[in-house]
Amino acid sequence: MNKRTTGLLAVAAVGILALSACSSGSGSTTTSGKGTELKGLTGTIGAKDFSEQYILAYLTSDLLNAHGAKTEANIKVVGSANVRAALESDNFMGYWEYTGTSWITYNKNTTPVKGEAAQFDATKAADAKNGIAWLDPAPLNNTYAFAIRSDKAKKLGVTSLSDIAKLPEKDQTFCIESEFSTRDDGWPGLKKAYGITVPDSNVSLLDTGVIYTATQKGTDCNFGEVFQTDGRIKALDLTVMKDDKQFFPVYQGAFTVKQTTLDKYPGIAKVIALMAGKLTTTEMQTLNAQADVDGDDPKTIAHDWLVKQGLI
Repeated sequence: MNKRTTGLLAVAAVGILALSACSSGSGSTTTSGKGTELKGLTGTIGAKDFSEQYILAYLTSDLLNAHGAKTEANIKVVGSANVRAALESDNFMGYWEYTGTSWITYNKNTTPVKGEAAQFDATKAADAKNGIAWLDPAPLNNTYAFAIRSDKAKKLGVTSLSDIAKLPEKDQTFCIESEFSTRDDGWPGLKKAYGITVPDSNVSLLDTGVIYTATQKGTDCNFGEVFQTDGRIKALDLTVMKDDKQFFPVYQGAFTVKQTTLDKYPGIAKVIALMAGKLTTTEMQTLNAQADVDGDDPKTIAHDWLVKQGLI
């Protein structure tokens, strides 16, 4: 599934979706008390419709509840725009968003800001005007990337996208999605930025899920377009190439809430900070693999991780 372009439903339906889903698709786990600073805080933690977001929603709900809140996770709303609208209309108390998504999709900017910190600061400032607060981000960056089988990366001696451009043409073979093939922040822009001039015959257009297995097999292509926190990267022993020219937009994750909610419960920021710094790209790959590769329940994955980290 392409996380950049999840299907958009009519925004008017968000309230119904968000509220009706609370009974059937939500849940909170009883957690050991770690404090009472969030006593009185109630609400629903939202999620977009893919495993990483489910895990983040359950992690957040459980952690907040361990500090006195009474929240539950809702993983039933489809479409990024609907989740954002649910926050704006107070159907969701908060949810995890990505800087690139908010900057480009919600704030209507066409050019990403280079650098994680700069992109985060710009996004935070833009959304402050919308009454939405961004808490301190996690290190995870769920951006576009290209990956190759690890043993092949060593054989070819590549670690970055610039290295790929220096390879013989026969080794510059790619698997990409059809949408990525036409996006300005996709294949056309990438070729221009890195000076890649391979013929169309070196590029295979595949569905997202197929790209991971095709890259691991190495028959259709050496380099596959992936999302950087996807659990299949680790499970299939793929190596992600460094975007050394910072071409791709940054999609750093952070918990977002209405500023009015944060003003009433400022402790939310401190509690989320206990967890956010631990959610690196590598750590998120591991958690996502438990859901997408092993088939484990995101709710259980989140609870067990929090226990292991001593957070609940």
